[in-house]
Amino acid sequence: MVRELGFYLRQRSRSPYHYVAGELLQALLAWVPSIVGIALRGVAYKCFLRARGLPAIEDHVRLVRPEDMTLGARVYLDHGVYLHGGAGGISIGDHSWLMSGCRLHVFNFRGIPHAGIRIGQRTFLGEETLMRAQGGITIGDRVLFGPRVQLLAVNHVMSDPDRPIMDQGITAAGIRIEDGCWIGAGAIVLDGVTIGRHACIGAGAVVTGDIPAHALAVGAPARVVRDMRASPPLPTDPVYFGGMDDLGTPA
Repeated sequence: MVRELGFYLRQRSRSPYHYVAGELLQALLAWVPSIVGIALRGVAYKCFLRARGLPAIEDHVRLVRPEDMTLGARVYLDHGVYLHGGAGGISIGDHSWLMSGCRLHVFNFRGIPHAGIRIGQRTFLGEETLMRAQGGITIGDRVLFGPRVQLLAVNHVMSDPDRPIMDQGITAAGIRIEDGCWIGAGAIVLDGVTIGRHACIGAGAVVTGDIPAHALAVGAPARVVRDMRASPPLPTDPVYFGGMDDLGTPA
C-alpha cells in the first residue's frame, strides 16, 4: 500500500509541498465561475506554475503536476481543460487557446528523456483535443486544430504473439507539427509523424507517415492529394469571412 501511494504521489507532484499547495488552491478556486474566478486563478495559480503575465483559466480546469507547466502571455484555458504534466513538462506559447475539454497528458513515469508537450504561439486547439506525449509532441506557431483531434506520441510493441501486448513495452518516437498547419476535426496523428509547415490534414484522417509542407492529406491512412502551392483552394464562396489576421488573433 505504501509503495502504491508513493507511486501515485510521484505522478501527481514533485514533492509533498507541491502536491498540497496545488491541490489546496485548486480545491478553493477551480469551481469559482465568471470573470471573478478567472481573475483569482490568474493570480493564485502563479504560485505553483510558471506564467508570463496572467493566464485566463476558466472554471473546472484541472492541472496535475502544474509545477511542470509554463504558460505564455494571454494563454486561455477553457472550461474543463485537463493538463497532466510530468518529466518533460507542458509549455504553451503566447496567445494560444485550448478550448473546452482538451486533455493533454505527459504522464512520463518511464522517464523517457524526450517526453513533453511544446505548443507555439497563437495556436488554437479545438474542443476535446487529446494528446498523449510520452514520445514528445512539438507544435509550431499559428497551428489550427479542429475539435476532437488526437495526437498519440506512443505506440505498443507487439512482436511476441505469446505475450500480452501491455507487457511488451512501448516505442515513443514523438510527433512534430510545424508552423501554420490546419488539422481537421477528428483527425488522428500517430507516433513518429512529422507534418510540414502550412500542411492541411482533412477531417477524420489517420496520419501514419510524414506529410510534406503545403500538402493537403486526407483519408485513412492519410494520403497527399494536392500541393496547395500548385493549386490552392480559392475563397470564392460568398460566405468567406477572411482569415484571423483580418479579425485579430485571439489575445
